[in-house]
Amino acid sequence: MEQPQLKAGPITFSKPSKKVVSRRSSKILKHKLALMGGIFVAVLILLAVFAPLIAPYSPIRQSYAEALKPPSSAHWFGTDTLGRDLFSRIIFGAQVSLKAGLISVGLALLIGVPLGMISGYFRGLWDDLIIMRVTDAMLAFPSLILALTLAAVLGPSLNHAMIAIGLVFTPNFIRLVRGEVLAQREREYVTAAKASGLKNVHIMIRHIFPNILGPIIVQATLNVAAAIIAEASLSYLGLGTQLPTPSWGAMLAEGQGYLQQAPWISIFPGLFIFVAVISINVFGDGIRDWLDPKIK
Repeated sequence: MEQPQLKAGPITFSKPSKKVVSRRSSKILKHKLALMGGIFVAVLILLAVFAPLIAPYSPIRQSYAEALKPPSSAHWFGTDTLGRDLFSRIIFGAQVSLKAGLISVGLALLIGVPLGMISGYFRGLWDDLIIMRVTDAMLAFPSLILALTLAAVLGPSLNHAMIAIGLVFTPNFIRLVRGEVLAQREREYVTAAKASGLKNVHIMIRHIFPNILGPIIVQATLNVAAAIIAEASLSYLGLGTQLPTPSWGAMLAEGQGYLQQAPWISIFPGLFIFVAVISINVFGDGIRDWLDPKIK
């Protein structure tokens, strides 16, 4: 008697019912911090995109006659040591921070996800002796110290800082993706796909990857906040964004010598770093709760 053959096709996701959508939407609405964080993230993106239209002055315009002016109707956040408008520089600095966060995390995803999938799916030599050993070695160093070292070797610039941050975050995605793939590779749908003769690359891309996308999205969201802090730290130390390009970290470094005379130079960029990171983190927590079916 012939045994029925197992056939595996690409996973299809049915359209969620109105009840499921309503339950997930109410879950987000209940998470008020996540909602507020998402709103601020949206505002920050709008400020960065429309910075040339919103900023009242050029971020690099100098006026020594207006140096160290306190906040006023003419300069909402005051001016710095060179008379540059801080409000304009902070808005343009949002472009730098978001660019650094998104590109750094994108680079980490581009490297970490394929390596994690290869490591978890094929195991063997690539997993035990190469990929995971290099990953463990990188994770043994504090992330900021490793980023500082890489940025110093590459040279001070925003592009080099983004590369350094992306490489530092890559091991996080390798470990995450490897663990998820290890859990999925023993599932019935993978066994059925193998039995039907599908190639390993096809199984990984069309079957396994859609089922591990949720945790990757959450990790990427949280790492954007960490990348913003890392870029600000590198710029503060002179290894990131270079003058006269505005950067929140560089503004903090400039204002540290004027904390008593002109504290607004450090207060406002520090406040934007704090609120941006907190907002992205709580928004990422909200996405995690929304994607997790176990959380009612």
